Amino acid sequence: MATRIGRRWATWAGVGGILLAFGPAIGSGAEVEVRREGDRATLTWPCAEGETGALTFDLRPGRPLFGRLAIVEDATGRAATLAQEVDPAAFVVVGSRENPPPTPSGMSVFNVFFDNPAKRPHRAYASTIAGKDFRVLGRGRRGSVAVGPVEVGPFRGELVVTAYAGARLLLVEAVVSTAEERRAFTYDAGLVGTSPIGKGLAWVDTEGRLVREPIAAEGADVARAVRHRTIVAESDGGSLACFPPPHRFFFPRDWTDNLRTVWHGRDHRGFGSGFGLGVRQPETGGGNFVPWFNAPPGTEQRLGVFYLLSRGPAEDALREALRYTHGDRFPELPGHKTFTSHWHMAFTVEAMRQKAAKVDPLPVPDLVGVFKGLGVDAVHVAEFHGDGHPDDPGPLRLPELAAMFDECRRLSDDRLLLIPGEEANLYLGPRQPGRNPGHWLEMFPKPVFWTMKRAPGQPFVESDPKYGTVYHVGGTEDMFELLKREHGLAWTAHARIKASNFTPDLYKDEDFFKGESWLGAAWKAMPADLSRPRLGDRGLDLLDDMSNWGRKKLLLGEVDVFKIDHTHELYGHMNINYVKLDRLPRFDEGWEPILGALRAGRFFVTTGEVLLNDATIGGREGGQTLNLPPDGRPEVRVDLSWTFPLKFAEVVSGDGRQVYRDRIDLSDTPAFGRKTITLNPDLTGRTWARLEVWDIATNGAFTQPVWIEKAQ
Repeated sequence: MATRIGRRWATWAGVGGILLAFGPAIGSGAEVEVRREGDRATLTWPCAEGETGALTFDLRPGRPLFGRLAIVEDATGRAATLAQEVDPAAFVVVGSRENPPPTPSGMSVFNVFFDNPAKRPHRAYASTIAGKDFRVLGRGRRGSVAVGPVEVGPFRGELVVTAYAGARLLLVEAVVSTAEERRAFTYDAGLVGTSPIGKGLAWVDTEGRLVREPIAAEGADVARAVRHRTIVAESDGGSLACFPPPHRFFFPRDWTDNLRTVWHGRDHRGFGSGFGLGVRQPETGGGNFVPWFNAPPGTEQRLGVFYLLSRGPAEDALREALRYTHGDRFPELPGHKTFTSHWHMAFTVEAMRQKAAKVDPLPVPDLVGVFKGLGVDAVHVAEFHGDGHPDDPGPLRLPELAAMFDECRRLSDDRLLLIPGEEANLYLGPRQPGRNPGHWLEMFPKPVFWTMKRAPGQPFVESDPKYGTVYHVGGTEDMFELLKREHGLAWTAHARIKASNFTPDLYKDEDFFKGESWLGAAWKAMPADLSRPRLGDRGLDLLDDMSNWGRKKLLLGEVDVFKIDHTHELYGHMNINYVKLDRLPRFDEGWEPILGALRAGRFFVTTGEVLLNDATIGGREGGQTLNLPPDGRPEVRVDLSWTFPLKFAEVVSGDGRQVYRDRIDLSDTPAFGRKTITLNPDLTGRTWARLEVWDIATNGAFTQPVWIEKAQ
C-alpha cells in the first residue's frame, strides 16, 4: 500500500477551507503555564472552574522529580497536596518477538497474535532518570514538558508530562525507544517515593463495591483486581486517581478475565523503589496467546498513565474519572443502536447440559447483565468455536443449532437482542499448501438450519420434518448460494492476523468476495504498538486497501473473545458499532433491519469515548455514492461529541493506487465537548473517502467509506 501524508490544516478558518466551531470551555481563555527558576520548575493549569492544578519539578540531582502535586482553590488559595517528593516510574518486562508466517501483504514480524513472549527468556527493568534536562514542548491550552534522559532496560528516551486546560487530568508518559530487534514488552507505571502517597487507598472491586484501605507503614507490593482500571490515593485535602488509557493499555487477548491491573505498596516488582501506586500489565495469564506490545526498533513507545486531581474524597475522584468512559458504558445515541460481533460465549452447549440434568428453571448467564450494563443493544455470537459439533452432518449439529436459536430467543428481550452466528473456517477460496483459508463469520436475518457437510448425491436443500428447511453446504458455491437465498452476510474475521493472516488478500478476486453477500472484514485493536497515534492500523489499512481494489467493502468492529462474566475487564478490550436504526428488533421479528443497515454502511465504529453523531461527505453517509462537485471540494461535516480532549481528525481518501491523509489538528479542544466540524478538502481524482477522529488517550471512531464518482 502506498501512502502519502497530506498537508496539515490549521485549526481555524481561512486555511484549506476548514472551520472548527468550538465554543467556550471551562476556564476558556486560560492556558497552561510553565515557569522555571533555577533548579525548580512549575507546571500550572486551570483544571476546573475555580481550581488550578500545580506540579512542581525538583531538578536537583538525587531528588524526587515531582516535588509537589496539588490542586488549589482559586478563591481562597488553599492548596490540597495530593503527592509530594515522588518519582514517576515505569517498569517494563522485555522479551522477544517471533516471526509469523509470510503473508501476501508483506506483514512484518510485529503483525502477530499467536505468540507468548513470557514462555521465552524475558527480564523486568525499572526506569531511572539519568539526568534532569528540562525543556518545554508546548504551551497554550495544552502544555507539555520533557525531562530526561530516562532509561528503562534497553529503552532510552525522556519523560513527557502534559496538562490540559479545563481538565483535572495530567498525562505522564515515558516516551522511549530501543535499537534492539524483535522486542516485545509489557509495562507498569506509577508514582513511587520514600513515604506513602496519601493516607489511604480506594478502588471499586469486581463486585462493584467501593473499598477503602489504610496505607500500612510496611505495606507490601500488592496487585488488585478492580473495576474501571483505577486506584485512588486519598489525602486530608483531596484525592489522586490513577488510571491508564482505557483501550490502548490492553494488548489483545482471547480472554478478558481481570488480571489485576493496578498495584500499590512497597518496592514494586522487587526493585526497591519505595512506596507507590500505579497501573500494571501482567505478562502472563489470559489464555494461550499473550502477545504483549510491539517495539519495532527506533519507534517511540509511549508508556502512559493518567492522574486525575480532586479536592474531594475518593468517590469524587472515581466519579470524575469514570466520566471519561461514560461509566464504562456505550452511551445511547438517538437514531442508533449499539451492535457488537464475534463473541464465543459457549452458552448453547452449557444450556443443553443443564437441560439434560433437568435444571429448571434455566439460569440466566452473566453475559446478559454484562451486556446490558455496557449499553449494548445487539450481540452477534459465534457459537461452537471449540465446543459443539460444527462438522457433524446433521444428527448432532441440527439439535445444537435449535438449542442456540432457543437460547438466543430466551435471553433476548426489548433491551438486548442475541443474534445467532458462527465463525466458519472452511470453503473460502483456493486452498494452497501451508495456507489457511481463513476464518469468517456469517449472519442471517433469522434462524437458518444448515450443515457444513454435504454427502455425495445429497441435495443442497431438503425439508426436515422437525427442523423445516435444511441446507447442506459442501463448498464455496453452496455457501454463497445459501447466503443469497437467505439474505445473509459474511465477512473476514481478524483479517491479516491470527488464523486469517492470508485473507482477504488470498481471495480478493473471487466472485464470492466481490458479491453483495460479502460485507468486507472486521476491525479490532490488534496488534498493539504504543508508538501509533491510532488503534488497529492493521484493520484500517485493510479498509483502505479494499477501497483501492475497487471493492465497495466495509469494516465492522469485532471483539473476538471467549466466555465472560461480570468480574472481567471487558470494557478496555471492546469497541462498538453504532448502527443507524430507530428501533431494536425483537428476536421473533428477525433482525433484517440490522443487516440492511450494515449492508448500506449506515454505521460507525468507536471505542466509545468519541461519538460521530452525524458525519457526511458531500451530504453522503458511509456506504453511499457521491458525485464530486466541479471544484472537487465537497463539504465534509461531522457532529462530534467526546470525553477526553481530542487530538486529531483525518480525512482519509484514495484514488485506486495511493492513500491520502489530510490531518486536522484538534489540540484546542477541551475535555467533554460536542461541536460540529465543517471543511472542504480537495478530493479531485479520489474514488473514495472516509473520516477518523482520535483523542489524547488513543480512543477513536471512524466512518465507512463514501464512494466518489467523477465531477459532473
